[in-house]
Amino acid sequence: KRWPAILVLALVIGGGVVIVTQFLSNAIDYYCNVDEVGTKDGCEAGRRLRIQGNVVEGSVAPDGDATLFDIEFNGVTMPVRYDAGDPGGIFQECVPVVVHGRLEDGTFVGDDIEVKHSNEYEAANQDRLDQASNACQEQEQQG
Repeated sequence: KRWPAILVLALVIGGGVVIVTQFLSNAIDYYCNVDEVGTKDGCEAGRRLRIQGNVVEGSVAPDGDATLFDIEFNGVTMPVRYDAGDPGGIFQECVPVVVHGRLEDGTFVGDDIEVKHSNEYEAANQDRLDQASNACQEQEQQG
């Protein structure tokens, strides 16, 4: 008599695990550098991402209620359409940014931008920030 109850309980628990796993995997924004999009696991089109790169000098332009710009990392450039208007704050050309959004038809459509990194982020990701800063300096020297 216990087997049917155990089977029902196992199915309920299994179903719950599947639902929670699907929810969590869809809720995660994978963190990628521009050069990792499409090449690194978790950084493929069709999922929500956070991508890091430097705002390319001369690429920032308003487009109605959106802002268009390019970001670059390790020699790879990606166009960005920021649909939340003017990024404001300390957003500017040639600074490292992290854009939250989705890749759509080769353009990254963002809805949130992080410009200033916290001390905790800087301590954990200094190599990424150094790499971004060096790339920006090289870009300025070439221009």
